[in-house]
Amino acid sequence: MNNVWHKHYPEHIQTEIEIPDLSLPDMLQKTIAAHGEKPALSFYGREIPYKELGQRVAAFASVLQDEGFEKSDRVALMLPNCPQYVISYYGTLTAGGVVTQVNPMLVGGELEYILADSGAETIVIYEPLLPVLNQIIDNTRVKRVITVNLEGRDTEDSMTTGFTQFLQKAVKTPEPVAFDPAEDVAVLQYTGGTTGRSKGAMLTHRNVVANVMQTYEYFKETLEHGNERILTVIPLFHVFGMTACMNTAIYTGSLSILLPRFELEEVLETIKEMQPTFFPGVPTMYVAITSHPNANEYGIDSIRTCNSGSAPMPRELMRSFEEKTGAKILEGYGLSESSPVTHCNPSFAERKPGSIGIGVPSTEYKIVDLAEGVQELPPGETGELIIRGPQIMKGYWNMPEETAQTLRDGWLYTGDIVYMDEDGYAYIIDRKKDLIIASGYNIYPRDVEEVLYAHSAVQEAVVVGVPDEYRGETVKAVLVLKEGQAATAEDVIVYCREHIAAFKVPTQVEFRDELPKTNVGKILRRKIREESVKS
Repeated sequence: MNNVWHKHYPEHIQTEIEIPDLSLPDMLQKTIAAHGEKPALSFYGREIPYKELGQRVAAFASVLQDEGFEKSDRVALMLPNCPQYVISYYGTLTAGGVVTQVNPMLVGGELEYILADSGAETIVIYEPLLPVLNQIIDNTRVKRVITVNLEGRDTEDSMTTGFTQFLQKAVKTPEPVAFDPAEDVAVLQYTGGTTGRSKGAMLTHRNVVANVMQTYEYFKETLEHGNERILTVIPLFHVFGMTACMNTAIYTGSLSILLPRFELEEVLETIKEMQPTFFPGVPTMYVAITSHPNANEYGIDSIRTCNSGSAPMPRELMRSFEEKTGAKILEGYGLSESSPVTHCNPSFAERKPGSIGIGVPSTEYKIVDLAEGVQELPPGETGELIIRGPQIMKGYWNMPEETAQTLRDGWLYTGDIVYMDEDGYAYIIDRKKDLIIASGYNIYPRDVEEVLYAHSAVQEAVVVGVPDEYRGETVKAVLVLKEGQAATAEDVIVYCREHIAAFKVPTQVEFRDELPKTNVGKILRRKIREESVKS
């Protein structure tokens, strides 16, 4: 096992940290004790101090318990970023429950599956989404529906309870719950279901607390307890937003500046008004900001660090963003199954564009052969990334076979094709399932996308493999051009021929006004591939 990356850590940052026997509610209470009067949440001009947040969390937990809620019962959260999300999340955990994260964009069958699979009997839902829930609620175990209206008014009927009214039912403090942080599940984090059924990664209290502490230790040169302002526009239902924004803010006593969605003008105006210091984001957010003609007029230089995750960061995009804004982007990596952070480019050592960086504290990783996943490969050779650490999930909810395939001898098998350099920096080539095999050649989409992003007319690019009678598969590029720019398919193909090997050059080029994305802003490669195959 090669821990060469440890050499990059300065003395004041630990390569191994001790994870205390702490639950997430314990973590919140420690921060309330230290920073009770400081603002915890900001939402469209309204700030909630930590002490008040604690009172609302306690009220939520107390009402749940009074209504028969028991330890390990599941509560589904189907909300955009808002104060009610944070209150419901920590209120559920304080009552001893398990948070089931639900993407608000899910439609009937998808929502039904997650609610039925998790066995959630309570859901906190954004009121406009009630019609989606009502279509499938009879096929689930849901019996308690709490609605959230962002305009501040509650509606209540025989089937639902408004969020404010729910909190007002509290008449006492919640009963304390005894936790085993290493065993008790805090969050069911459902994966995207890109292949087969969506899986609920069981993240324990220890997993989530550990990852917050690992993140803080890694970034502590730029994260100061009690003094940070974290721009929280990544959805909190996503594991990256949950840890890098909400829980990191709670742990450090920082202010979470909540926005329910990424709307460019609103984000820029919020940056100008609130002057955030830390901005976890995804590449498409940085694309939008970079493309704005006046982005540097919004005081974006208040942001010391942009932590990029969820999808690979093209090098040309990183360069353009940093030149325009002066902010530094540190690209990282993680998975739902790892709470999620395992790697990041360091602020304290060399940053290598194109790399996901080195392991965060108390994280082991290595590259193993693709065939059996047993033989460790030397630097420079491509294989599957496997990871071990305190942030790795307990397993998949009700899926023992899938758990056994993914967790082997304590190692998480990521399914990502990676190589590691002599310094221990890891480089993601692609997902196993995204590999294109054309005429016997292995083609990694990211190699081609990096070239396309460097084209002066290209704003966004995604590359997929499509069936080809002669080659088996061939390379297709789907592009969004920058406003005011023009290019033809032949222009793009000629450009690629000048910069990459002939077998990697796209044979098909499609132009679109926009690319399909998740709520987080991650490009839906699978959907593009499916659409391309059908066409």
